[in-house]
Amino acid sequence: MKLEFHHINFVADDVDRMHDFYTDVLGLDDIPQQNFPRTEAQKNAGYDGKIKFATEGNMQMHLAERAFDVAFRNGQVINPVERGHIAFRTDDIEAFLKLLDDKGIPYSDYGTAFAKEWHQVFFHDPEGNVIEVHQQITSPQQVSEA
Repeated sequence: MKLEFHHINFVADDVDRMHDFYTDVLGLDDIPQQNFPRTEAQKNAGYDGKIKFATEGNMQMHLAERAFDVAFRNGQVINPVERGHIAFRTDDIEAFLKLLDDKGIPYSDYGTAFAKEWHQVFFHDPEGNVIEVHQQITSPQQVSEA
């Protein structure tokens, strides 16, 4: 199982203003939203807040609209768009979940509730910061299994 740093998620009440800051002031490049196919939010699942993306070429920034009810609506404990989070990508989400279980670390497994092509899991570090680990899912079979 391999982990690589993938993105930083900041939440904001004004996503456009944040995106303009990181692209206009700091010179990051916009990443088109169509590069991130989202799962359609339902009344009791998913997330339909505004999201914009930027990069300096390697790392990504995901700028998401703050939503205090996401965990509640999805039947989870951890809310990844209340205060933001850092994210890592893995090549084996099942092995990573086993590691969390073996270490006794509670987590919220959102599966593909937010992103059609990512299986996402969120948990806290010892100081309460939210961490995401996700695996990219590329085949329809993998999506249905998630």
